[in-house]
Amino acid sequence: MQLDPLSVPYRAVEGGLQLVVGIAIFGIAGAGSIGGVKGVAVFGVLVLLGIGLSLGWQLAYYQRFEYRLTPDTFDIDSGVLSRRAREIPYGRIQNVDIRQNVIQRALDIAEVRLETAGGGQTEARLRYVGRTDAEHIQEEVSRHKRGESEVPERDTEDRGETLFELDGRELVVLGIVSMDLRLLSILAVPASIVGPSVFTEFAPATASVAVLVVGLVGLVVASAVVSAAIAMTRYYGFVLTDQGEEYRYERGLLQRFSGSIPKNKVQTITLTENVIARRLGYASLSIETAGYAGGSQGGSGSQSAIPIAQRAHAIELAGRIEDFEGLDFERPPKRARERYAARYGIVLAVLVAAAYAVVQLTSLSAPWYWLLGGVVLIPPAAHLKWRNRGYRLEEDYVITRNGFWSRRITIVPIYRIQTLVTAETVFQRRRDLATLVVDTAGTYSLVGDDAKAVDIDVRAADRLRGALADDLQEAIVEYRHRREHSGPIADGSTDPDEMAGGSSVGPTDG
Repeated sequence: MQLDPLSVPYRAVEGGLQLVVGIAIFGIAGAGSIGGVKGVAVFGVLVLLGIGLSLGWQLAYYQRFEYRLTPDTFDIDSGVLSRRAREIPYGRIQNVDIRQNVIQRALDIAEVRLETAGGGQTEARLRYVGRTDAEHIQEEVSRHKRGESEVPERDTEDRGETLFELDGRELVVLGIVSMDLRLLSILAVPASIVGPSVFTEFAPATASVAVLVVGLVGLVVASAVVSAAIAMTRYYGFVLTDQGEEYRYERGLLQRFSGSIPKNKVQTITLTENVIARRLGYASLSIETAGYAGGSQGGSGSQSAIPIAQRAHAIELAGRIEDFEGLDFERPPKRARERYAARYGIVLAVLVAAAYAVVQLTSLSAPWYWLLGGVVLIPPAAHLKWRNRGYRLEEDYVITRNGFWSRRITIVPIYRIQTLVTAETVFQRRRDLATLVVDTAGTYSLVGDDAKAVDIDVRAADRLRGALADDLQEAIVEYRHRREHSGPIADGSTDPDEMAGGSSVGPTDG
C-alpha cells in the first residue's frame, strides 16, 4: 500500500517552502545585478526550478514508500537514495496516533504515527494517508494486538463506551487552570526591543513608574491569556472511549489528534491539581505508558485521560482504570516540617544578603530590608509542603503524593515496579529521613520524575521497600502460575516478566 497521492503536493509545499524562499532570495539578488527583463526571467527560472525539484523529490518519495500489514508485523519500505526496510511486531506497538491540521482535514489526509516502547522517538510515520486509511490502520493494529485472526463483525456506528467528554464549562475551567506564565519570557523579548523607545516616546515623565507597572501587568495578563487559549484549542472536543482492550481519545480544534492507549501497557496513572484547580474543585488525570514517545501531549510520554474534570469524577475514572482502594495518605513525620522551614530560612537569608550587597556595592538604592518580611511566610510554607506529601501502601498498589503549587498523586500498580531505591541526602540523614523512589518503565521515570515517598522515616522507608519487593515477587509468581494454567494472555505476551513492566528480577521490553 502507498501513501495518499495528495501527499505529494502537500509535502512539496510543506518541505519545499524553505528551498523556494532561499532560491527567491538569491534569485532577486541575481536579477538585480543582471537587470531588466533578463533578470526577471532568471529569477522566474530559479523559482520554477526550486518548485520542480521539490515536487520531483516528493514524487520519488511517494513512489518508493510502501507499507504492509502482515499477520505478525507492520512493514515499511522507504527511502529515495538510501533504502530502509522496517518490520515492527504488533506486540511492540504501544499506540497508533492520527494527526490532522486544518489543511489536512480539508484535503482528507492524515499523519499516522506508530509509537513503540523504544523510548524518545516515533518508530514510524506515514505522511500522509487518507483519513479512512488511517482509521483502518489504527483498527487493524489493534485487532492484531488482540490476537484476532479475522475482522470481527461490528456496528459501524459503535465507537465504544464513552468514558469522558469535555463540555464547554470544563473547557473554560481548563483554560483558567492552564495559565502558564512561562510564555512571559517569550513575550518579554519583543517587549524589551520595542518597549524602551515606545516608553520614552509616549509615557509622561510624571507617570513613568505607573506606566512601567501597567506594562508589566499587561505582559503577565497577555501570557496567561495566550497559554489559556492554547490549552483550550489543544483539548477542544476531547472524548475518551473504552474500546475493550484499549482506550481511544480524540481532541483538538486547529490540529485534530486521535490515538489509542493500550490497557495492558499502562504503567501509572497520575492525578494532577494545581492551586487554582484545587480551589475550584477540579483535577486532571493522565495515563502513562511504557517509554511512549508521542503522547497526546506532544512528547511527554503520558496521555490525558481527563484534561480537566471535577475532582470526584477524575478519581472515579482513575478507579475504573486501576482498582485502588482510597486516597488517604501517611504523611512524613513532623520533623520534616522543621527541615523545610530551615531550607526556606537559608534561601531567604541568601536573598537578603544578595540584596544588601547590591545596594552597598552599586549606586542602586532600594529598601533591601523589606525582604526580611518573608520570615512570616516560612512557617506556613513549610506546613503546606509537609501537608501535601505522603504515601499509601495497598495490597496491589503504592500511591504517592507530592507538590503544593502543582500536586501530583501517582498510583503505581505493584506489578509494574522495576526498581526500588532508598535515598538519603546529608540533610535528611541529620533527621533520620529518607526518600523511597518507585521506578517503572514509563517515561516519567526516564526523565527522573518517578513516584516518590519523600522525607519519610528512614526505618519506615526500609520497611516499605521490603514490603514492595516481596509484593512484586508474589505478583510475578502469580502471573507465571496463571500463564502456565491458562496459556498466553490476550495481548500476546510471551515474557513472564513483561507484566512486571521490566522489573529488576528479569528483562523487560516495556
